[in-house]
Amino acid sequence: MSETLPRVAAPVLEARQLRKAYPTAGGSLVVLDQVDLRLNAGERVAIVGASGSGKSTLMHLIGGLDQPTSGEVSWQGQAIDFGRGADLAALRNRMLGFVYQFHHLLPEFTALENVAMPLRIRREPRERAEAQARAMLDRVGLAMRVDHLPGQLSGGERQRVAFARALVTHPCCVLADEPTGNLDRSTARQIFELIDRLCADSGTAFLIVTHDLELAARADRRLSLVDGRLVNADG
Repeated sequence: MSETLPRVAAPVLEARQLRKAYPTAGGSLVVLDQVDLRLNAGERVAIVGASGSGKSTLMHLIGGLDQPTSGEVSWQGQAIDFGRGADLAALRNRMLGFVYQFHHLLPEFTALENVAMPLRIRREPRERAEAQARAMLDRVGLAMRVDHLPGQLSGGERQRVAFARALVTHPCCVLADEPTGNLDRSTARQIFELIDRLCADSGTAFLIVTHDLELAARADRRLSLVDGRLVNADG
């Protein structure tokens, strides 16, 4: 009688043999070279590296915002087609959330309206979208700030709104590019704790590009981008 093997869940995000090169007058400039990466549900992975090493380029490729020279990116086991713009945008809206160093909130909309925006883009009814946005703002500790404009919020509060917006669609993974890079140390630590809590509560994976070694140290894995390749930074 053959033994039944346990079923292994597909990674929520995977890059295989990812390469990005740009033509220059002096020849091809290779920024990323045969990068492989797997991220599982609920996992926090930090990517560190020198400025200009290609960290943001990697995030753009993984997020489907830029097309690789070669290689493949999959979200929840589904290889994405970079040539299908509208379909890719809709899939990205369902699968991923994004947080950047600068919050990129729309200044003329309230915190509630900003967080509801990804759901409104899906054409969900306003009442339902705003109810979900209100619940997510409560989860990040901003229940009393839902009607405030971004200009009426502190830097840490604006970044919390950005996290709520990234998570309101219940993505399988959040891509965070320097999420604490514009914050003071005390506020940054609040964001660290928020990431820990949201990851534990929701099972959402976090891929974090950061220069902040304290934030990187809290991740489940640390990777370093060196000469276009990802290497284990934990030794």
